[in-house]
Amino acid sequence: MNGQENAKRPGRCVIFGGADIGDYEYIKGKLAKDDFLIFCDSGLKHMQALDLKPDLIVGDFDSHENPHLDVETIVLPCEKDDTDTVFAVKEAVKRGYGDFLLLGVVGARLDHTLGNVYILEYLNGLGKRAVIIDDYSEMELVTPGNPTNIGEESEFFSLINISGLAGGITITGAKYPLSNAEIKSEYQYGVSNEVLPGQTAKVSVNEGSLLLIKIRRK
Repeated sequence: MNGQENAKRPGRCVIFGGADIGDYEYIKGKLAKDDFLIFCDSGLKHMQALDLKPDLIVGDFDSHENPHLDVETIVLPCEKDDTDTVFAVKEAVKRGYGDFLLLGVVGARLDHTLGNVYILEYLNGLGKRAVIIDDYSEMELVTPGNPTNIGEESEFFSLINISGLAGGITITGAKYPLSNAEIKSEYQYGVSNEVLPGQTAKVSVNEGSLLLIKIRRK
């Protein structure tokens, strides 16, 4: 581990996992100059295409060799409870970050994908904000007191209950509106809604939380 202290102060932390990214130009447009960048193990494969230098590298290096860059690196054991991505999230929380963007965390491995989606719940429980972006969609949580707007840049959007029971759900400005409704985890009827032409959809929930998945127009 390189003992150099990074000069950046907590703002947004961007974490790169090892799932494939097909549209690097789109991802580049989501990054900011002052982001704190963590690359996790095989997430390092995205470094060259994005022309980025990590601020921190984390991994057990079972799927990508340690590049031995002049960058702070945390080498993890292969046998552990946390995935490399979850460890990176916890490390960033320790360092004071409250805003997260997760990239390269949704892919062919459904087990890793689901585990990474639940990072949104983990961070929400700590009062942090987090978004997952892949080639097709943007995911975030809708929680009580934090209504979310959805513009026409999203072709479709879905609301998935991943936390038990979500109640007091209201959707306006959409093809399928709701008023004070509930969605149970065993009956996911909030899939594939659409923003009405010329409008902005608004989603709110009074109890529990909902995973909002916005499918972008291409």
